[in-house]
Amino acid sequence: MSTVKARTQVQTYLQFNGRTEEALEFYKGALGAEVLMLMRFSDSPEPCPGEAPPADKIMHACFRIGETEMLATDGGCTASSGFQGFSLTLNLPDLASAEKAYQALSVGGQAEMPLSKTFFATAFGTLADKFGVRWALIVPA
Repeated sequence: MSTVKARTQVQTYLQFNGRTEEALEFYKGALGAEVLMLMRFSDSPEPCPGEAPPADKIMHACFRIGETEMLATDGGCTASSGFQGFSLTLNLPDLASAEKAYQALSVGGQAEMPLSKTFFATAFGTLADKFGVRWALIVPA
């Protein structure tokens, strides 16, 4: 059995297939995201192997929502693989914050479960944003 060091962490890396810049702007407006680092394919000191994406597309970005840092890329700017087996959970301090985030994230997306009180939370709801990223919003009880 291996020992996991305290500094080990798993980080979300979102692939927007050519729409990363649009996604970052959307999350800035919807959730107050802060872009910490952004590198375009044109910034690479080495050519990309295979067919390179357009130079203006984003090779790698790091952004923060609240206290969480996430990564994003345009990748190869190819069609999505359709993997849907995850969602991002957004923990919020109160109902007003949850309602504001739910409304902002659902613009152009699809509401799944409206925000409502549950046995485990003051408010809980799910949606898919306009990029297909699934979100679960929760205000803990």
